[in-house]
Amino acid sequence: MAHQFTVPGRIVTGEGALEASLEVLRSFGTRAFVVCDPLMVSLGNLEVLTGALASVGISCEAFSEITGEPTDEMVARGVERARAWPCDMYIGLGGGSPIDAMKAIACMVALDADIDDQMGAEIACDRPPLVAIPTTAGTGSEVTRFTIISNTRDDVKMLLAGPSVMPDVAIVDPRFTLTAPADVTANAGVDALCHALEAATSRRMQPMSYTFSVSAIRRIFANLPACWRDGANVGAREQMAIAATEAGIAFSNASVTIVHGMSRPIGALFHVPHGLSNAMIVLECLRFVVDGAYPQFAAVARDAGVSRAEDDRAAALELLDALQGLLEELRIPTLREHGIDEAAFRAQIPKMAADAMASGSPSNTIKPLCAADLEAIYDRLISA
Repeated sequence: MAHQFTVPGRIVTGEGALEASLEVLRSFGTRAFVVCDPLMVSLGNLEVLTGALASVGISCEAFSEITGEPTDEMVARGVERARAWPCDMYIGLGGGSPIDAMKAIACMVALDADIDDQMGAEIACDRPPLVAIPTTAGTGSEVTRFTIISNTRDDVKMLLAGPSVMPDVAIVDPRFTLTAPADVTANAGVDALCHALEAATSRRMQPMSYTFSVSAIRRIFANLPACWRDGANVGAREQMAIAATEAGIAFSNASVTIVHGMSRPIGALFHVPHGLSNAMIVLECLRFVVDGAYPQFAAVARDAGVSRAEDDRAAALELLDALQGLLEELRIPTLREHGIDEAAFRAQIPKMAADAMASGSPSNTIKPLCAADLEAIYDRLISA
């Protein structure tokens, strides 16, 4: 069967990627609306960006109010600022939150719409070019047609998608990831691994997305521990930056499955950062579904160099063993170790399971799932 495979119009990777992209950005115009978080200001990354843009005659307006994972309220404030400063391009600088917010702000300005009304809609609009500059190796938002925004009215994370959500330029410069602390490095890296593993074992997997998944998985197992131990390891940082982008391309085309579906409600209700939420639940989720997809998980294990076992079940379980070893090395906590109250969590299990199923992501899992299955997994997670 035929498959459609989409990526940004231009991806620039490696040291000096920002400088190598300046002429392309200048071709868009002379006014950039930059979306970031306060950390990008304090670390000096915003200054690096605005200085580089100024060198080619591009002026900037910075909106640095993305304080945590983006909400509809943050997007609304950004839309107000952007309307007051018409621009030729939007630039997202930071982790997945600022990049996701940048996408949402640009599209809501163009649509003149309320973000809370967009869940389930295909977002297509005439908007200026979008430029994404990731500073963590994790979300892959720089190369996806998705954005995740929290609806504060209904306490749900909205998965918004469409052709207009895809950035036009992704600038993947590893120097920006050097400022990420160890815990952010670990959580973001496992988030990227989730993207790759889920995309590789999704019902919507296609040959080209699978190629990107396997390459990302190889790089992450080989380089994430080194980045976590030594944040100044530029070589490992560059490999992780590439891996996160590969994983983003993979899941943008093949989608995610159970892990992300179950992670979003935890983030929405208990305010757990997205990467950490994924990292805390990925092993239990995949253990639950692996028996419905031994051949697929085994293929990933062999192609990523994790297993040489000829038996599919044995190879698939070796992949999960390798994942467990990585999570233990990175000291990923359990839900309770992170501080989530057991009684409060259990009270929300029915809503979380329903919200997860409504997102559509669990339905991409090869093993058929229902809300009762997700409730059982949530119960196991809080019991650990």
